Amino acid sequence: MDDFLRLSASTGRFTYGAPRAFSFGDDGRLLWFLRSTGPTDAFDSLWVLDTATGTETLLADPRELSPEPGVLPVAERRLRERIRLVAAGIGSYALSGDGRSAVFALYGRLYRVSREGGAEGWGGPEEIPAAGPALDPRPNADGSRTAYVADDALHTHPGGRVSPDDGARWGLAEFAAAEELGRDRGHWWSPDGRTLLAARVDESALQRRHFADPAHPELPAEDFAYPEAGGPNAEVQLWVLGEDGPRVRLDWDAARYPYVSDAGWESPAEILLTVQDRLQQSVLLLSADPATGRTRELSRTEHPQWVDPLVPGTPARLADGRMLTSADTDGGAARALAVDGKLLTGDGIQVRRVAGVHQGRLLIEAGQRDPSEQQVLLLDPATGELTPLADGPGVHGVHAGAGTLLLTSADADGVRRTVRTADGREFVPRDLSAPLPYRVVPVLERVTEHGIPTALVLPRGHVPGRRLPVLMDSYGGPGYQDVSAEPRRWQQRQWWADRGFAVVTVDNRGTPYVSPAFTHAMYRGFSEVTLDDQVAALHALALRHPDLDLGRVGVRGWSYGGYLSAMAVLRRPDVFHAAAAGAAPTDFRQYDTAYTERYLGLPQDHPDVYERDSLVPDAPSLVRPLLLITGLADDNVHPSHTLRLSQALTDAGRPHQLLALPGVTHMTPNGIREKITALELEFFRRELA
Repeated sequence: MDDFLRLSASTGRFTYGAPRAFSFGDDGRLLWFLRSTGPTDAFDSLWVLDTATGTETLLADPRELSPEPGVLPVAERRLRERIRLVAAGIGSYALSGDGRSAVFALYGRLYRVSREGGAEGWGGPEEIPAAGPALDPRPNADGSRTAYVADDALHTHPGGRVSPDDGARWGLAEFAAAEELGRDRGHWWSPDGRTLLAARVDESALQRRHFADPAHPELPAEDFAYPEAGGPNAEVQLWVLGEDGPRVRLDWDAARYPYVSDAGWESPAEILLTVQDRLQQSVLLLSADPATGRTRELSRTEHPQWVDPLVPGTPARLADGRMLTSADTDGGAARALAVDGKLLTGDGIQVRRVAGVHQGRLLIEAGQRDPSEQQVLLLDPATGELTPLADGPGVHGVHAGAGTLLLTSADADGVRRTVRTADGREFVPRDLSAPLPYRVVPVLERVTEHGIPTALVLPRGHVPGRRLPVLMDSYGGPGYQDVSAEPRRWQQRQWWADRGFAVVTVDNRGTPYVSPAFTHAMYRGFSEVTLDDQVAALHALALRHPDLDLGRVGVRGWSYGGYLSAMAVLRRPDVFHAAAAGAAPTDFRQYDTAYTERYLGLPQDHPDVYERDSLVPDAPSLVRPLLLITGLADDNVHPSHTLRLSQALTDAGRPHQLLALPGVTHMTPNGIREKITALELEFFRRELA
């Protein structure tokens, strides 16, 4: 690896040392967060910033608690994959209801830090006794009790096991919820701190998928339950578990609405939960009585294709009792908010997230201009009036707590964070991450009749008139936006450009944040829309930028981007001349239920859709160089996807390269991604010379 790739690997792609995982507590006085000691330190510690003084205090250092890194419980390791957590040390924490104490897990052991006692008012970290290797600890309202999971059972301290020994997994989110539905937890304390709401997950009907490390044949294989498209899902129930033994199951039509995408206590006498049907065309907000388990419907959001999951914070009940839901404006021009079914926002704004309530108004993240940018706005739920809080060029985000805000702004000059208190004071949490090597301002353009967002990165010092081979570097799938003003994602693309490529990134139809109609264009078909838009956008850019040499076009990508890359050379060898496809889901009949069925429907109902989107039948068509890459420990896109395509190519007599990486997961942490990139550079230099 060269200097840039070594720096990227050693800094966690320029994230180590940056503060993250922010939470406000103690009525906005405390801002909790995780941060390592510097740009090459992967081990996050727990910190707190006192918004009354601006003072930062280190509360827990994982190396002091465990000088030698330990082994993560298997369930925590897999949960970290689901939420894409690459940092080591303290991966996450949870606050008590009053926000004055926190608990966290470290290599299966539990710890607590608290505002009362100790030097400077802080006590701990003190170890919490646990029944075994533990994960996902959650304190109750005053921090006097902690619930946690060990060996698939829910426990409390003080107390003991609270879930029955019935063969199910208790207190954790199932695969579909954590990977695809945005729910990564499975137990919640009641506001009085005496009762738990817990998820019961029965995975007995699911098939088992297996991993074996061929580099270590002496080690046993691992297996896990996987919900494959068209097959059974885990059965999920919600139970109220009282401290004196009573157990109440929440009762809703789980056969019709099997997915639980959110849950929690609204008051000691009410639980709110959000459930969805299997195809995610109906989303219900339900009120549940914890004493009886009976539920009633508060709101219903429906869409003939799918209810887009990209508006966190909805559905919700406002303080005055009205229901806040997401909605589409007429014709699908904008993602909007509605109150009691009446649109609150219009075509001029794409709502992305409801971050809470501030000064009596809704605090939202939204796009008002180019899709690559995001603003922070206050929205009056009575009038629809918008007031900007952060609306300059770039991507702005927000966290809120009791009148205090944490505003984050990202643009070509980097990432900046500001704490703004209710009385107007400002503090800046220290960012110890490495400076970004490149200041990249990609050329952003909207092309074709669909207004497809594109970005072009050229070599620094490029001389007009010099023809460049093209490297298409896109994700292209639903749920992720590539063309964004967030600066870290352009660092490696500038590196590729400086190696002599014109780097093109395209957000084809199906990707988020342009409009609902743009996103839903991928319904019942990935391949045609994705590939057609990538090709059309490339040709449109070449007309505007004649230095793009369309006789030398490579394409690379990971996950859905790997699917796009393999598909490009299999189906359009007239356009694409070489591809590196990493972790590609080559046949969506073998991918998970919640993601795949949302967009493609059930495979038994639409076999033609799944056959059309599978790459395996295209194997005999390969005439261009193809590098297939897979991690043999990938539990998201199982290595069987890549290996089946490789087998089909071999059976068809089509030469290709296969890079199979023992022990490597979907996230490719610890510098693996950079090592792969160095090999890809050799591949493209050879094949596009």
